[in-house]
Formats: sequence, C-alpha cells, structure tokens
Amino acid sequence: MAMPIRIYPFCRWAGRTVSKLSAGHRQEVSLSARRRFLSTSTGDNLQFRLNERTAHSSLDLFKKDTGIIYRMLGLDPSQVQDDPERFREWAVVLADKKISSGRHYWEVTVKKSQEFRLGVAEALMSRDECVGTNGSSWVFGYAQRKWFAMTNSTVVPVTLVGKPDRVGILLDYEAGILGLVDTEKPRIIHTLRAQFIAPVCPAFGLWDGELLTHSGLEEPEGL
Repeated sequence: MAMPIRIYPFCRWAGRTVSKLSAGHRQEVSLSARRRFLSTSTGDNLQFRLNERTAHSSLDLFKKDTGIIYRMLGLDPSQVQDDPERFREWAVVLADKKISSGRHYWEVTVKKSQEFRLGVAEALMSRDECVGTNGSSWVFGYAQRKWFAMTNSTVVPVTLVGKPDRVGILLDYEAGILGLVDTEKPRIIHTLRAQFIAPVCPAFGLWDGELLTHSGLEEPEGL
C-alpha cells in the first residue's frame, strides 16, 4: 500500500500555480452564511445543482447549473456579486445540497481537463482554502497525468486507474467512507476514510476544461 506523503497543494490561484497557502487567508465563513446552511439532505438518490453563490470567479456554470467550465482569465472578482459563500482564492464550487446522514452516489463527466478535484467538503469550510488542503474536505484529484486522494494536504497516489471520461463518487456519511468508483465495472477504485462531524456538500475544483455532474442516480449494485 502506498504510504501518505505530505505535499503543498497543486491548486491554481488567480490563474497561476502556487506552492503554498498564505497564512493570512484562513478566514471562516461569516455568521450570516452559517445561518443559510441549516438544511440537510438525507434521502436516497441525492439530487443537486451547483451553487453559483459559492463558485469562484473563474468558473462558469452551464446546463442548468449542473456543469462548470474553467475560464483562464475569468471574471474580475470585483465584477461578481460579493458573497461570503463564494470561494475567493481557488477555482472551487460546492453543490447546493448539504448531507448529514445516509449513503449517496453521483457521477461526473470530465471533458478536456488535465487538472481537477472531486469529492466532498464541509458546507462551512473556509472560502480562502482549496478542497483537499484542510481537514474539512476530502477529494480525489487528477494532475500531472496521475490520480491521487487528498485531505489536509496529505496526498496518496491512486493506482490502477487511467483517465476515464466518467467516474462515480460514493459517500457513506455514517461509515465515514468516500469512494472513487469505476462506472464501467462498476467497482470502487480507492476509498478515503473520514469521521464526518458536520454537514458536507459535493465539491469540485477545476483548472482547465469542463465538468458535468450527474445526480439523482441509483447506486450501482455490488459497491
């Protein structure tokens, strides 16, 4: 089994690749934003859209807010609505559903992207951090032609998988499991273990190309 290694995040910030987070950018979401995150989703066949209020200014939503496109230049942050829920430094967006129990499954189609992250994040994670770089987000990522699992800036290589056009994400909240799913088999390729203590949302990071989400799906048999 590959041993975890500590690295600085690969995330791009303002269109550039950076090596580390600034210590001055670790503010929490305001109390007004916290009050808006009270609802939860616990039923089967989770359905969600992407929450435009959380989307970084370099991300455009399309197809009724189920997909995102990365724009290298993006919008001037001063030209988007100022919102405490919006990611300010990193090209990240969250879904509009908060999950606090249950077992849920969704899929993602990846197009023309060589760098992206898929997973979950606490609804109240700092909007000045990138998913995977803290203890409140858990993701599977693809960069430099390699897959990896990542949380709290600890990266574990994910082997035995190429770059499929479509992958699945399986979340079991009570069991503390997040799985990357090969949709063709189907089978779980890699599992992240966590102790979820707060509501989480499906989370996505994108630094080129586009992603399309597919929710409201039945969990494949045998997972």
